[in-house]
Amino acid sequence: MTGVQEALTRVHREEWARVVATLARRYGDLDLAEEMAAEAFAAAVERWPADGVPPAPGAWLTTTAHRKAIDRLRREARRDEKHREALMLSGTPEPLGVIDDDRLRLVFTCCHPALAMEARVGLTLRMVGGLTVSEIAHAFLVQETAMGQRITRAKAKIKAARIPYGVPLRDDLPARVTGVLAVLYLIFNEGYLASGPGAGAVRADLTAEAIRLTRLVHALLPADGEATGLLALMLLTEARRPARVSASGELVTLAEQDRGAWDRALIAEGHALVRARLAAGEAPGRYQILAAINAVHTDARDVRDTDWSQILALYDQLVRVDPSPIVRLNRAIAVAELDGPEVALAEIAGLPLAEYHAYHAVRADLLRRTGRSTESREAYDRAIALSGNTAETAHLIRRRDQLGAP
Repeated sequence: MTGVQEALTRVHREEWARVVATLARRYGDLDLAEEMAAEAFAAAVERWPADGVPPAPGAWLTTTAHRKAIDRLRREARRDEKHREALMLSGTPEPLGVIDDDRLRLVFTCCHPALAMEARVGLTLRMVGGLTVSEIAHAFLVQETAMGQRITRAKAKIKAARIPYGVPLRDDLPARVTGVLAVLYLIFNEGYLASGPGAGAVRADLTAEAIRLTRLVHALLPADGEATGLLALMLLTEARRPARVSASGELVTLAEQDRGAWDRALIAEGHALVRARLAAGEAPGRYQILAAINAVHTDARDVRDTDWSQILALYDQLVRVDPSPIVRLNRAIAVAELDGPEVALAEIAGLPLAEYHAYHAVRADLLRRTGRSTESREAYDRAIALSGNTAETAHLIRRRDQLGAP
């Protein structure tokens, strides 16, 4: 790859959201913003190899995109009306809320609660992340045409419903930030454990993109504890990725991972974020507590050094914030380490998770540890049937087969 090509790739990742966001604010039209940003980047591909990379690539792209947008509006039959709309948007904008940043407005627009979750994910990756429709479709194992239609419908709904292009006002901000973080966490989780049987065990491209977008939100909202917590959680989880899948393609559990392969730079960054939130002295939210749990795990150089008492205390805190069955299931893993598998089995009995593969996987392991091999094998069979990830399925099959013949 040449120096110009490397610069184009880097600038695309760094400046795409800024260019789209600036155009969306100026013209109030996501379709126009996306198309003109794409044309500006195409012009860069054509001109920069001959002319060289400009001193301010982002400004060059934004100016080029603006000029192309103006040319487009002049050519259209409805140019007068669109010009008036653009002038109104730039002259009397929507209330900016607590923070004035074009990229943040774009994030909140793409993650608006009026849109279905799958539409928010696709739109965020396209408009903010700059991924192509083909890349997004591949990541979520759907046809490119279907993903394209999903994104188009989302943009049409934003226009038809007159969803405001702006940062929510102060009273609405906490709930809306929660919605944005939920979208980013969903993207990360799909990369961390790909759900489709035809997908790779781990999608590093998706986890990297989710972290990049979360860094952006954290940079724009540095005082938001949950944004900080989610970034820390992603970094500490991503740090373990090099040890998470074996050479044969099998999932490696946390207890069995080679901790020497973990990314210590990401761990150090995640730990620093967790400490910063602890120093803030505020009541932690869900992502902050999950990050703290992961900080305890990644602080142990050997699984035998894990401070399970601290982890259980953090789960007790998390249950008060999020008393969901999945949180209670994960808490039971810590209970098993401290009080034994029989106590943990009693903790998870009756949880409404019959269709959740991890419930049966945890139960199978606890039953195995109590010597109830027949019941353990049945639980493994159910977990295998419900698992959608090939690496995880391979791990569950191996553990089941270790039980021996019925």
